[in-house]
Amino acid sequence: MIFDHAGKVVGQHQVEHRQIMPHAGWVEHDASEIWERTQEVIVAALKQADILGSDLAAIGITNQRETTVVWDVTTGQPLSNAIVWQDTRSTEFLSGLTPEDQKTIRYKTGLTIAPYFSGSKINWLLSNVPQTHSANARFGTIDSWLLWNLTGGVRGGVHATDVTNASRTLLMDLETLDWDPQLLSIFGVSRDSLPVINSSSEQFGLTDPHGPFGTAIPIAGILGDQQAAMVGQLCFDRGESKTTYGTGNFALLNTGTEIVRSKNGLLTTVCFKFGDEPARYALEGSVAVTGSAIQWLRDQLGVITHAAEVEKLASSVTDTAGVYFVPAFSGLFAPYWRSDARGAIVGLTRAATKAHLARAALEAICYQTRDVMDAMVADSGVPMTEMRVDGGITANSLCMQMQADIMGIEISKPLIAETTALGAAYAAGLAVGFWSTQDELREQWQESRHWSPTSTHESREVGYAQWRKAVEKTFNWEQ
Repeated sequence: MIFDHAGKVVGQHQVEHRQIMPHAGWVEHDASEIWERTQEVIVAALKQADILGSDLAAIGITNQRETTVVWDVTTGQPLSNAIVWQDTRSTEFLSGLTPEDQKTIRYKTGLTIAPYFSGSKINWLLSNVPQTHSANARFGTIDSWLLWNLTGGVRGGVHATDVTNASRTLLMDLETLDWDPQLLSIFGVSRDSLPVINSSSEQFGLTDPHGPFGTAIPIAGILGDQQAAMVGQLCFDRGESKTTYGTGNFALLNTGTEIVRSKNGLLTTVCFKFGDEPARYALEGSVAVTGSAIQWLRDQLGVITHAAEVEKLASSVTDTAGVYFVPAFSGLFAPYWRSDARGAIVGLTRAATKAHLARAALEAICYQTRDVMDAMVADSGVPMTEMRVDGGITANSLCMQMQADIMGIEISKPLIAETTALGAAYAAGLAVGFWSTQDELREQWQESRHWSPTSTHESREVGYAQWRKAVEKTFNWEQ
């Protein structure tokens, strides 16, 4: 995506790449294919915008954070398929960690012990792919792989990452913002094989003139996708938050320069670091099933034929008639972290219709988001008055009004929906002076929709108490 000084999109292109699933629980990507596709979209976006690479001020990169690549710096070839964030093959290794090691990991990284993060993926590659022990092997997340290739690859590519991606590896100490010797030892990873950790907004290197841009342009911003959305939503200050609604939800709350260690099942992560300024931290909560609950109504139950129909169907009734739907299809994420939970529809009576179920599915999205946001407020002590939103479900006005009513706060949606890509552009632009200050960016932020709560405090709390009761019925399902 190419943005102008006003933050408007002037060119874009996208291409899918394959999802490779060789075994149950294994999810892989072909890193060479990702690099090829990246070059394709660069050329096509420049053509659509009718500009040359030399017209660009800077480049930002944003990526799915935990996906892990290993490659040979002498050949430029990946030594294995990339292991994707959803992959669970390293579960056994993690379950074998000592309680002391687990405690160390949680404290130093702010993360939970889960195969989601990169460290155990690197450990699996080292244990199962012999070539990864070569002195020429380099590990990194997708941002590192793209940066290395864009800056010349085997001709001297830069091997670096930013603090937000590094904070998702289980290998970086949140306080030092550097690879931690004790953590590296636990996972058996050599520091020499890992990228240098930089801030999120500084010059990482110049593009190779022989590459897809055809000239040397500063690559000056790198952010993991959820942190990039925070920057794109201009959540620069303590207490500001955003929620991205996709197949699942990701909610982040800026806690400023303070590392808030969660007591309520949330992750502590780096929010962003601009140049020499102190790092800003965040609490993060994820909900496994939100938009995918609507897909389930469509694909498995046949309640709707298109996802967009759910709003009209749910609007045909004024409430759920006491029906609550907890879509714990693969357990519950934050703040419960209950892998034993299974989905449930409770409160059914003869009067319940598919419209009530559709409305309950939208309410479930909002209640799960409130669960995470309440945990954030409890951990941080920062009251929440407004939440900025982006992602697919935000097109559903009924759902966003429900969100305002269930949480009792203002909900705001930006005019530019592609906040993740915009955040990477902002980080890069700030580093090279394309935008002079964060205040300049704030001035250009525009709202497309706003929802204010219409519910009473009493009705909110009664509904939420019933939701919590429904959630409890999903626990210990197999016992």
